[in-house]
Amino acid sequence: MEETHSHSHSDHAHSHAGHSHSHQGHSHGHVMELSSVNTAFIVGIILNLAFVLIEAIVGIAIHSMSLLSDAGHNLADVASLGLSLFAFKMMKAKSNTIYTYGYKKTTVLVALLNGAILLVSIGAILYESVHRLILPEPLPGKTISIVAAIGILINTITALLFFRNRESDLNIKGAFLHLMSDAVVSAALVVGGIIIIYTKWYWIDPLLGILVAVVIVFSTWNLLRDSLRLSLDAVPLGIDLRAVKAAIEKISGVEDFHHIHIWALSTTENALTGHVVLKKEIGMEEQERIKSEIKHKLLHLNIQHVTLETETESLACETKHEPNLSVNP
Repeated sequence: MEETHSHSHSDHAHSHAGHSHSHQGHSHGHVMELSSVNTAFIVGIILNLAFVLIEAIVGIAIHSMSLLSDAGHNLADVASLGLSLFAFKMMKAKSNTIYTYGYKKTTVLVALLNGAILLVSIGAILYESVHRLILPEPLPGKTISIVAAIGILINTITALLFFRNRESDLNIKGAFLHLMSDAVVSAALVVGGIIIIYTKWYWIDPLLGILVAVVIVFSTWNLLRDSLRLSLDAVPLGIDLRAVKAAIEKISGVEDFHHIHIWALSTTENALTGHVVLKKEIGMEEQERIKSEIKHKLLHLNIQHVTLETETESLACETKHEPNLSVNP
């Protein structure tokens, strides 16, 4: 038996650092510019932290539950942006004898933590909003509308910084979705403030606080689900294990592909291990060609780190007819 381990893109001179590449007519769109991503996170943290301070100060001063709820929500987003920035910094840390894959998995753990933080914030928002709904207080609708309008501007600008790379990483997608949902919530608060000005329906404010919580649930649920999936080493979304198996078995000289495990190293990189059964007449030179073709095929299926164990048809007769496909976990 022979084992081969492919790390990143060295075998085929592929690059995912800052530009897309093409091989035999295939192009790859899952590229991400880390420098622009880092800048987006830093600018997002500064702008949103400033807005949190504005909302919190004004919210406390006028006793607005909607502003305070949104300030809490935005503070959670600032924490999420900070944790995501930390995770991307850790991605570039070198591997060692203890952490042999480096610290790439921190991106998955941070995505999971971000989802948990936002869910916890929902409880506090709902509690205070229901209390204020029962006992509404007079509020200046004009002030609420002005502050919320500032929120629309800041959240939209920040979200657009993540627009380009939103499909390349789970943390970036989460940041983009959260910021856009924040902009929608701010728009709702503007409308609420206008309603208060003309109707004096002060119960609108805590009602909007509850709506904020609902928006958080919908914007957070998929992020929490996907990050939990990756933290449990499940097959990443967008990769079909059976399709991967079928694609490899179509390669000339491959008789069977089994003992397949696919999991995420980070929110941007995936790994695979598997046993490749080759036809018994395959020679050593042909084996190298087949392994190279397999790794190239897997790279085009968004699997960057590959470990293959090869065996001939005669040696694999006992494992060839396994009843189940093996998937992590």
